[in-house]
Amino acid sequence: MTPTPNTPAEIAARLDFDGHAPEFSRAMGHLDRAAAKQLDKVEFDHRLRELVRIRASQLNGCAYCIDMHTKDARAIGETEQRIYALPAWRETAFFSDRERAALAFTESVTLVAQDHVPAEAYDRVAEQFTADEIGALIGLIVTINAWNAISVSTRAWPPGSYERETASGSLELP
Repeated sequence: MTPTPNTPAEIAARLDFDGHAPEFSRAMGHLDRAAAKQLDKVEFDHRLRELVRIRASQLNGCAYCIDMHTKDARAIGETEQRIYALPAWRETAFFSDRERAALAFTESVTLVAQDHVPAEAYDRVAEQFTADEIGALIGLIVTINAWNAISVSTRAWPPGSYERETASGSLELP
């Protein structure tokens, strides 16, 4: 059956990653928390964190992470306009110089094999961020790229299945 616009395609998981690599899956959770802790330490903007996660996930084609982080971004006040414009951020006036530097750096680090993070990308981010902030940003980018690689290669987590947990521990439905 060919999917129609109203009938989503069924995309089967290749591997239950959490079940078949539980130690590594837990280590990824620890890495994620360590990256968040470092970002918190330098008071890195929460909305920019999500924009970075979304942009890297777009470049990597990770549907699950795009779904997750757009939901998280909306929940903390990010606008639909900026989320929708993210693939064309260079062509809009919706992002500050600081955000532009972070997005350009995110793209360079995510596509490291193509351009090896040129001096221009690093210099631009260094104009806008302290060394501690850059370290935290690199941790964030490396972490989301690792999650993307796991998700895209295994299809372990179905896009659309993510539901946010609220502070009370209950699920927030999209």
